[in-house]
Amino acid sequence: MPMPLRYQTAGESHGNSLVAIIDGVPEGLRIDLDFINHELHRRQGGYGRGARQRIESDTAEILAGTRAGVTIGSPLCLRIINRDHRLDDAAKTPPLSRPRPGHADLAGSLKYGTQDCRGTLERASARETAARVAAGAVARLLLRAFGMESFGFVRGAMDVQSSVAPTTSNWTALQVARDASEVACPDADASQRIIDVIHRAKTEKDTVGGWCETHIFGCVPGLGTCMNWDERLDARLAYAVMGIQAFKAVEIGLGRECAARFGSKVHDPIVYDERARDSSSFGYERASNNAGGLEGGMTNGMPIVVKGTMKPISTLLQGMPSVDLVTHEAVQSQYERSDVSAIAAASVVMEHVVAFEVARAFLLKFGGDTMREVETACAHYRSSAH
Repeated sequence: MPMPLRYQTAGESHGNSLVAIIDGVPEGLRIDLDFINHELHRRQGGYGRGARQRIESDTAEILAGTRAGVTIGSPLCLRIINRDHRLDDAAKTPPLSRPRPGHADLAGSLKYGTQDCRGTLERASARETAARVAAGAVARLLLRAFGMESFGFVRGAMDVQSSVAPTTSNWTALQVARDASEVACPDADASQRIIDVIHRAKTEKDTVGGWCETHIFGCVPGLGTCMNWDERLDARLAYAVMGIQAFKAVEIGLGRECAARFGSKVHDPIVYDERARDSSSFGYERASNNAGGLEGGMTNGMPIVVKGTMKPISTLLQGMPSVDLVTHEAVQSQYERSDVSAIAAASVVMEHVVAFEVARAFLLKFGGDTMREVETACAHYRSSAH
C-alpha cells in the first residue's frame, strides 16, 4: 500500500542548512527545480522584510529521491543552504536571556530547563518555513499534473481589507497583480495602503500582522472524509495553517461570519448543469461558495477557500516589558534582527502548506506507487461520476 504523502523539516535559522524530506511522492513525477526556486524567491519578498533577506538567496537542491529529475518513489530530500550560518559562533550568537513576549523564548526555556533562549528561537524561527515552501512546491507540481492550481495572496492588514473575489476565470489575472505588489495583495489601492501601514509601524519601531488567503481551483468532489475526525480535510487544513509561525486563527470559506447569518444565508444552494458535467464539480454547481469548497470534511467540487490570520511579529525594535531569566529583574525584551512585517511571505507559506494537504488528500483517494496508477484511478473516478 502506498505511503500517505507527508513531510518533515530539519534545520535551524542560522544553522548550515534547511532540509525537507517528503515521503509518499509517486514514481514518475517530474520535479521542476526552477518552479520550486521561484516559490522560494517569492517567500523572501515583501515590503517590511529585514536584512536577512538581503543575505540569503534561497535555492533548493535535490539530495535524494529522483533520477534525471523524475521521482523514483523513494523519499525525496531537498536542501536549502543558509548563507548566514553562524549558530556555532558564540561571538555572533550570544546567549539570549531576555525573552520576547509573543515568541517561543520563555516557554521553550522553561521546557528545556535553560536560561538561554537561543536554542529554542533558532528552531522556532520562521526561517524554517523555507523548507515547508519547498515541500509545498513539490505538492503543487503534483496537483498541477491533475489540473489543480493554488492561488495565495494577502487580503489586508490593520484597517485595510481588499474586496477582490478570486474565481476560476479571474485568478490568473489576479496572480499577475499580486506579483506586481510589494505586499502580495492583488488590489493596487489596498496594496499601497498596507505599505503605508507597515511604513508607519517601522517609523514607530513596531510590527504589523495581516490576513492571508489561499484558493485551490480544480479539486474534484470527495477529497477528505467525514468518517474519521482527524482525516477531515478542513481539519487537516486548519492544523497545517495553525502550524505556521505567528498564525493565530484559521477560517474556511465564510468562516466566523457564519455566526452572524441565518442558515438560509450561509448554505450554498445546489443546481445541476449538464454542460458542466466534465468540470471539477461534475455538473453540481453553486451560485455561492460560503462553504469554501468543503462540506462534511470533504471537497464538494467548488474552489477551496482558506483564510489565515497572522499576528504582528514578536520581535519589536523598541522591545517590550520582560524579565531577565538569570537575574529575574524587569527588563526590555532583547532585540534579534527581524522584520517589521512578513505578511507577503506568510501568504506564500500558507499557500504551500494548504497545497500540500490537498495533495495528500488527493493521493489518499487516488494513490498508487506510480503516477500512471494515480492517473488511471483519477480517470476512472471521473468517468464513473454521476
